[in-house]
Amino acid sequence: MLSGPISAFAQGTTVHGRVTSDSGSAIAGATVSIKGTNTGTSTNEKGEFTIAATKGAVLVISNIGFKAKEVTVGNSDQLTVQLTAVTQSFDEVVVVGYGTRRKKDLTGSVASVNLETMANSPNTNVGQYLQGTVPGLNVGLSTYAGGTPPISVRGQNTLSGNQNVLIIVDGIQYTGSLSSINPDDISSIDVLKDASSTAVYGAQAANGVLLITTRKGRAGKTRISFSSSYASQKPTSDLRPMNREEYLKNITEATWNKAYLAPDYTTPDPSFNVADWVDATMKVNGQLLPYDYNWYDAATNTGNIIENNLSISGGSDKVTYLLSGGLTNQKGFVINDIFKRKSIRANIEVKPLTWWKVGIISSGSFVNQDGAEPSLNSIMRWSPLQEPYDSAGKLIPFPTKTLEPNPFSTYYVDDKERHNYLFANVYTDIDFPFLKGLNYRMNFGNNYTVDQHFFSSIYGANSTGEASKYNREYYDYTFDNILTYSKTFGKHDISATLLYGAIERRADSTYARATGFDRLNLSYNNLSLGTVFNDTTGQWTERLNYQMARFNYKFNDKYLLTATIRRDGFSGFAANNKYAYFPTAALGWIISSEDFMKDISFVNYLKLRAGYGLSGNQTPRYTSIARVNVNPSYVFGDGGNPAIGQQVVALGNPDLKWEKTRGLNFGIDFNLINNRLYGNIDAYFNSTKDLLYSIAIPDITGFSIIQTNVGELRNNGIEASISYKILDQQNFHWTATANVWANRNKIVTITGTDADHDGKEDDLPASGLFINKSRNAIYDYQPNGIYQVGETPIPGFITGTERLVDQNKDNDITPDKDRVFLGRREPAYQLSLYNQFSWKALSVSIFFNSIQGGKDGFLGPNSPFYFRDDNAIRNNYPVQTDFWSPANPSGKYPRNISGTHAKVEPAAATGNPTVHQIWQKRNFIRLQDVSVSYNLTSLIKTIKFQSLSVFVSGKNLKTWTNWEGWDPEALDLNNQPMGLITNGRPVMKSFSVGVNITY
Repeated sequence: MLSGPISAFAQGTTVHGRVTSDSGSAIAGATVSIKGTNTGTSTNEKGEFTIAATKGAVLVISNIGFKAKEVTVGNSDQLTVQLTAVTQSFDEVVVVGYGTRRKKDLTGSVASVNLETMANSPNTNVGQYLQGTVPGLNVGLSTYAGGTPPISVRGQNTLSGNQNVLIIVDGIQYTGSLSSINPDDISSIDVLKDASSTAVYGAQAANGVLLITTRKGRAGKTRISFSSSYASQKPTSDLRPMNREEYLKNITEATWNKAYLAPDYTTPDPSFNVADWVDATMKVNGQLLPYDYNWYDAATNTGNIIENNLSISGGSDKVTYLLSGGLTNQKGFVINDIFKRKSIRANIEVKPLTWWKVGIISSGSFVNQDGAEPSLNSIMRWSPLQEPYDSAGKLIPFPTKTLEPNPFSTYYVDDKERHNYLFANVYTDIDFPFLKGLNYRMNFGNNYTVDQHFFSSIYGANSTGEASKYNREYYDYTFDNILTYSKTFGKHDISATLLYGAIERRADSTYARATGFDRLNLSYNNLSLGTVFNDTTGQWTERLNYQMARFNYKFNDKYLLTATIRRDGFSGFAANNKYAYFPTAALGWIISSEDFMKDISFVNYLKLRAGYGLSGNQTPRYTSIARVNVNPSYVFGDGGNPAIGQQVVALGNPDLKWEKTRGLNFGIDFNLINNRLYGNIDAYFNSTKDLLYSIAIPDITGFSIIQTNVGELRNNGIEASISYKILDQQNFHWTATANVWANRNKIVTITGTDADHDGKEDDLPASGLFINKSRNAIYDYQPNGIYQVGETPIPGFITGTERLVDQNKDNDITPDKDRVFLGRREPAYQLSLYNQFSWKALSVSIFFNSIQGGKDGFLGPNSPFYFRDDNAIRNNYPVQTDFWSPANPSGKYPRNISGTHAKVEPAAATGNPTVHQIWQKRNFIRLQDVSVSYNLTSLIKTIKFQSLSVFVSGKNLKTWTNWEGWDPEALDLNNQPMGLITNGRPVMKSFSVGVNITY
């Protein structure tokens, strides 16, 4: 809306204006610039601005969260400009792969990440921005400094094929680590979820696509932006190992049959001496050492993150540019867990002719992760009665005089770890003047990575010293040729895209290691000083070739069609199946544009979508061909040199095919009640056949497995994202967004084998695969408490061990008769709630995130069994561990005198314990992000800032859960949930302060 009184207006006269939202409230900090010039200003807290402009000049008014608007200066020197929030506008443009589309015209499932949700949070990695923000986008936690969290889209469509989400940065596949991308450089992130939207990337996009677009310059006044923040971090959980008093008490309870008197073992035995039961290295002359060493405190510190970013952008009609640089320094919770990143970016576009653009999108990231940390798992287990140093302050390599080293032996090392990432996309874009609507774009994208890890330790190789060097170079290029034609005639709107492209990837690596050094004064710089030397070199290359055609059709602005076909070729497949075709089609119906909807006033926009298509997955390189190892095989004669032999170690499969996933997606987009209620709902049904999997083959072949195609896996789910503008008054706004999504998968068939002839296909329990069950089904023994004093356990069990349900009532526990399905590892559903409040220049955002398991989902192993070796107890445990004892009969976790945690299988023979887990629900609700910011622009009169704001924020402030131990989302080194067994890192609670300035 543009309004104002008519008055005489001379060229060069000052224009006064006010910028508001749809509701009429002022928009502070909006940018107002004269198109094609460097002249610009910004609005104050009342939304007012003043700018010198001539009649006929075009003012561009923009602000984050609103659709930009252009206004031509006329005869009035008083302007009122109303901006529309993009959350309400389906005219918003999103990236869809090899092009852009209006949200209104989308037929597939595409979602945009609201980067404002966590803009002020201390996130060093792009992945940390994504948690809970988009339905169907599943993002875990990273507990390492600068670490990338696990990311997946819409559950699991494969057994052992590629499960990585495809990352596209400015149109080019990005193969570097997400930790290398400076989050401050990102303009938008769009997520492609269904087959219709991912089809343009073929088999590369089998697990969804993240489209990351970086910031670029724009014509107008030069903008200088600076941001700086500081965050402190500490664990969300207060889990810690036992101190001296707690440790000795725990040993006493563990030896309950010696420390207490029969029959109930709750009355202390006066003759009991705890010193008789600890390891010999913890006592002298039968007396306990006096130490109470806190290994945990010595190995940890308060973490912090310091970030600084600077960018300069601007340009004219001919040249636009953005130059940026960033410094990130993160010190993790565990000492020496360090992440330092220096990043630079140069995005430049030149327009030599009105119809021709050339440009470069480039970035460099230089990551320093020097230093090695002590093992937190070992730190939690070491006794407080032992110290890491002798009286002279020298590290004791093996304090227990066993093969287990001092946890700090991995800390006192010389460790250099560097990762350098270079990215560039050189492009040209031509709008052919001889045929309006015809466009050609060429992308030549490059990723280059150099990894270095140099290491030396005087404590390595049994304290003889070791040193090593690892160098790896990786390079890939992407060459895309994209031809697009768009035309509108009458009620018809068509757009066609043709793509021809190729990718090549290659890597070279060298690893050299030496052991047995007289001294390591030269660290890793002269490996020849070692007595034993070995080295390994490697090289690989893979190539992809692809073609794609996409056709979009719209009739009468309400009927939509998208059809795509892509042909993929991959060098990793054998000759019989190098190429595969992946077609998709989707329809859209904008119901709100129909005549019969005109009288339904509460419906502003309503669209139905349906899409069906085929996507794929590719095998890892070399798995379809026979592979040969070369090894020294024979020595002829005394003192002779070994003869080299060749051995075929993997059987080839010339008929190995691409995985094929057939996907059906239904969706609805809506905007209701005067645009106050808006969102989308999607349901999808996927079926993957020809699953890539290594199956066992008879040993008579000389091999154990072969990579082949088997079975069928189904993967279905539902997603919803709904926003509501609860309050939209002149000075106060409150918008809430709720996201919820659920996913289920089921194995339909594997190999079709029915060896027992019962009329049903056989499961593969050894591989964890069960017909008509989830890929992550839990097949284990059913727990039923702990055997108490006075009870008679099943043979093979003893008092204090876990009681397992004897399913067939034969008074024995066996794997084939007594295991049952306990549930699933994956959740039943996930949900998040984002609230954003604003009052004048004050903004507050609160973000909750949750994962729930329902009846039997989202289970994780949490099994801190107590293993007791009489007279040689060493291990410590977290103080929060609720172990059983006769005095604590309701304790959750068993103690075992014999040293095994279940019966021996068979009972009196092998001595191998039956392996089972204690499974716990990982359900949680997390207050994930809280941010408070204040715009100071209108308060600073002497300097004309476009924007100046300060903020405070908190991350992972509170987690409500019954999971015990570290955070329910924290994973160990094997990507398994981490509870009271601490083989990993805790999740961090962060508090940050910072400032954002744009001039």
